[in-house]
Amino acid sequence: MSATPAPVAHARPFVVDGRGTRTLHFSFDSIQSQMLLDDPDALALAYTRTMMGFLLFVPQPRRICLIGLGGGSLLKYCHRHLPQAHLQVAEVNPHVMALRDEFMVPPPGPRLGLHLVDGARFVRQPQAACEVLLLDGFGPQGMPDGLCSQRFFDDAAGALAKGGMLVVNLHRQDPRLTLLTDRLAHSFGGAHALLVVDDAEGEHRIVFAWRGTDFRRYRPGMLVGPGQALAADFTPILAALQRTG
Repeated sequence: MSATPAPVAHARPFVVDGRGTRTLHFSFDSIQSQMLLDDPDALALAYTRTMMGFLLFVPQPRRICLIGLGGGSLLKYCHRHLPQAHLQVAEVNPHVMALRDEFMVPPPGPRLGLHLVDGARFVRQPQAACEVLLLDGFGPQGMPDGLCSQRFFDDAAGALAKGGMLVVNLHRQDPRLTLLTDRLAHSFGGAHALLVVDDAEGEHRIVFAWRGTDFRRYRPGMLVGPGQALAADFTPILAALQRTG
């Protein structure tokens, strides 16, 4: 008879209100998520606005998956501004999931599924099939190893439709940056399937990985819909595209 596995002890986040914002922390050293109290669906942090740059390449996704709920910033923005999209969210930490009302995360419904599951397991499940996969899975110690492995990136690429895009939020101080970029290139067929951009605050590095498409051959057209409001935040993405030519 096998022993029952011990339950995983997840870190407990805490919430701080001040100066018109609500922030989610595991410690005071860093902010996990931030919400504007007078505009709960806005993207308060620069890196989240940069991650929405997938709209330059996949402007009307029908299915979006997110790994890492946090305070729900990306989820809420997509839920509000991309009404055609069905959303699936994987969050491993039950204490984070329990705070979703604090951050005005919409309840599950026909367009939204919330799953308490490890993201590395989630991407191997049928409901992970999508056109856009957003990875923002930071915990108290940064991005967990399970979301950085070659197998995970291979599985993430496999979950995407052809022409779909994985968007990964990395911290610029992560010593694994080069290793992770190499793994992503391996999973997506080479370095030309990747576009690497630093956010406006200089703390985050966002990697866009495009399944079956080479960034050297692509120039986006005119922004329409929700992307127009984020055009200024997409300037570094367009500059990086110019350098690929």
